[in-house]
Amino acid sequence: MATKKKAAKKSGAKKATKKKTVKKAAKKAAPKKKRTPNAAFMKPMQPDEALAAVVGSGPLPRTEITKKLWQYIKKNGLQDAKVRRNINADEKLLKVFGGKKQVSMFEMTKLVNKHIK
Repeated sequence: MATKKKAAKKSGAKKATKKKTVKKAAKKAAPKKKRTPNAAFMKPMQPDEALAAVVGSGPLPRTEITKKLWQYIKKNGLQDAKVRRNINADEKLLKVFGGKKQVSMFEMTKLVNKHIK
């Protein structure tokens, strides 16, 4: 009889040490909606003469102006080697940047907005 009690105690101890795994109900992700562009960014803007020398003279949306500006910067190697977020101005960009020889990429967008109508 003593052995049955010991066996009962052991099985009880095993049950207490088992960790219960609780399965969490996985939430289904809602299907992502396709992002619609802001109409203000897609409106064609006319660049002035200084900016037209870099991106072209035709009216372009702001997004395209930024793309063409970056193409010009990368093509001519104007991105600073050490601090990659800085752009070194060449002769054409010096007019766009208001005479500054070096601007950050965030400041660049602010300066470019002054050259579009």
